[in-house]
Amino acid sequence: MPVASGMTYWEAVLPGLVLGLLAAGLLPWLNRSNTLVRTIAITVGLALAWRYMTWRITSTLPPIGLTWDFAFGAGFTLIELLSMIGASIAMLFLTRTINRTPQAEANLPWLTSLPEPPLVDVLICTYNEEKAILERTIIGALGLDYPRYRLWVCDDGRREWLKQLCEQHSCGYITRPDNRHAKAGNINNALLHLSELAEQPDFIAILDADFVPKAQFLNRTLALTRDDDIGVVQTPQHFFNPDPIQNNLSLARVWPDEQRFFFDVVMASKDAWGGAFCCGTSSILRFEPLMRIGGFPTDSVTEDYLVSLRLSEIGYRTIYLNEPLSLGLAPEGLKEYVSQRSRWALGFMQICRGPSGPFSTSVSTPFIQRLMLVDTFLHWSATHAFRLSALVIPAVYLLFNIQAVYAAVPDAVSHLFPFLVVQTAVIAWLTKGRVLPIMNDLSQLLVANDIAKSVLVGLFKPQGHKFEVTAKGGDRSKGFVQWKMLRMFLAYLIITVGGVIWAFGFDDSRSLTDASAIALFWSWYNIVILTLACFVCFETSQQRQGDRFSGSGWAMVLAGADKAMLPIADISVSGMRLYGTAPGAVGSDVEIAFDGIEVQAKVARIDVGDFAVEFAPSQEMHARLVRHIYGGGYGTSSVDIEPAKVASAILNRVLR
Repeated sequence: MPVASGMTYWEAVLPGLVLGLLAAGLLPWLNRSNTLVRTIAITVGLALAWRYMTWRITSTLPPIGLTWDFAFGAGFTLIELLSMIGASIAMLFLTRTINRTPQAEANLPWLTSLPEPPLVDVLICTYNEEKAILERTIIGALGLDYPRYRLWVCDDGRREWLKQLCEQHSCGYITRPDNRHAKAGNINNALLHLSELAEQPDFIAILDADFVPKAQFLNRTLALTRDDDIGVVQTPQHFFNPDPIQNNLSLARVWPDEQRFFFDVVMASKDAWGGAFCCGTSSILRFEPLMRIGGFPTDSVTEDYLVSLRLSEIGYRTIYLNEPLSLGLAPEGLKEYVSQRSRWALGFMQICRGPSGPFSTSVSTPFIQRLMLVDTFLHWSATHAFRLSALVIPAVYLLFNIQAVYAAVPDAVSHLFPFLVVQTAVIAWLTKGRVLPIMNDLSQLLVANDIAKSVLVGLFKPQGHKFEVTAKGGDRSKGFVQWKMLRMFLAYLIITVGGVIWAFGFDDSRSLTDASAIALFWSWYNIVILTLACFVCFETSQQRQGDRFSGSGWAMVLAGADKAMLPIADISVSGMRLYGTAPGAVGSDVEIAFDGIEVQAKVARIDVGDFAVEFAPSQEMHARLVRHIYGGGYGTSSVDIEPAKVASAILNRVLR
C-alpha cells in the first residue's frame, strides 16, 4: 500500500548530513571522560532516537484489523520499542564513567604499610582443560608479587595427573566426588575447605583455568579494598588469542575482540553508577560476607553476576578496576563462542525469575541496580529478537506482500537517517570506535537464534539446566566448517535473496511502492550481514603451539664469538622471530638475551629478512618465560580502529 509524502529526497537527507558533519567536526575535540559532555551528546542521540520511535508508533503501523499486515507490523513495532527502551537505558548509564587507577595508586602505600597484609587464597577453577593450559596458569599465579597468599587448584575433573602437577609446583589441590552445581559448586567446595583451615583467608581470588594473572594482580586489586564495604573488585578480561569473528574474518590486527566494548566501556560506566558486577575470573572477593550469603549462589548458571547482587543485599559493593591484570583464552571456535553467550543469557533469565530479579519484592535492591537488571534483560531478549525480526520483515513483504511498515521513503529517511548518523557518531566517539554498525549487528546475529532459545527456556523453565563449560584448548590446527550454523545463515540468505528476485524480477501482480524501496535497501543490508555470518562459519586453522604475541624491543643474539642486536618480530614461550640475518644455518645453537632473560635456543627457520629461533629452556627458565610473556605487556595492547582498515580486511577475506 503506497504512503504519500510531500517531502523531497534532498529535504529528507539534509538534516542527517548536517548533523553528521557537526558530529564529525565537534566530537573529536570533546573530552569523552567529562560527564556533562557525555550527557549532552547522548541526550541529542536519544532525542533523535525517540523522535524516530514516536514516528514509528504513530505513523507507520498498518491499519488495525485481523490481517497479516497488522499482526507482523504490531509485533515488529513492539520488539523494536522494547529494544529501543533497552538501548536508551544503556545509553543513560554511559553518561558517566570512572577510572579507579588513581585510587589504586593512592591506596598502595596503605596496603604495603599494613602490619600484616590480608591473606588471600587464589582459586584456579578447572574442569576439563588440558595440562599445558593449567600449568601456564599455575606458573603465572605462583609468580604473584603479593607477600601473603596461598594457591589452590580446584579440580572438578578428579584428574590424578593434575594432583601430581600441583604437588610438583607445591600448590594446593582441592577436588570433590561429584560436579553438583558446576563451577559455583566447585568454588563452594573450596570455600568449605578454606573455612575449616586454622587460618581462614580475608579474601579469595578467582581465576579460570586459562587466565594467567600478572604479577601485580593482587596488589592492584587489594589496594581498592580499603573501605570495609567493598565486597568484590573485578578486573577486565583480556585475551591473547583472537575470537572467532576476528579469526575467521582475518580481523585480529585491525579489530578488537568483541568483549572490549563491555570491559573497556560498559563496566566502567556501570561502576560509576554503583552497578559493577562480578564476572567470575580475574576478581577478588571478601571472604567473610561471601560465607555469610552461603558462598556462590547456585540458582543461576551465571553465579558471578548473582553473587554481586546477593552481596549488595547485605551492604557490600562491587567495584571495577579497568587495568589488564590477567590474560586468558577467548572462545576459540564459533560453537564455543555461541555456547558461552547462550549460557550468559540463560543465567540472566534465571536471575530474573529468582528472588534477586528486577521486579522482586523480597529484597531491597536499589532502583539503579533494578534498572540495570532491566537493561540487561532487554539486551538479551529484545535486542536479539529485533535482530532476527529485522531479517524476516523485509523478506515476508517481498515474498508474500505482507507489509509490516507503512511509510514513504522520504519520511523514513527523514526520521531514521539523523538518528542513525548521530547514534553511530556518538557511540563511536564514546567507545573509540569499538562499536561499528555492521560489526555490532554481525556479533548479535551470530548468537541471536541461540540467545532467543535460551531466553525462552530461562523464562519458562528456569531450573534443571546443565552448566555448559566453554571448551578451551584441543587441536585446532586444521580449518573446518560449522555446518549447522552455516545452513541456518544460508537459509536466511536464500530467503532474502529470493525475496528480492521474486519481487523485482517475477511478480507483476502488485505495484512496486515505497515499501518495496525500503524493503530492497533493508534486504541488501541483511545480505551483507548474512554473507559475513556465513564466512565466520568457516573456522580457520589456529596454530596454538606456543601462543605468539607481536614483539617489541630488541634481543641480543650470540652465536660463538659473534653477537648482534636485532629487533623482535614476535615471541612465544617456545621461541622468537627476529628481523635480520640468521647467525647460522637451521639447527645452529645460539643464545638469546632480552629483557633481562638469557635463554639457550636453536635456529628453527630462515626466511628473507627474518628468522626464527626455538628456545631450549630449563624448567626454571620455562617458568620465567611464562611469567614474562603472559604476565608482561604482551597481548593487552589496544588496536587502533580505523573503519577503512576494517572494511579492507573484510573485503580481502571475502575475495580470498
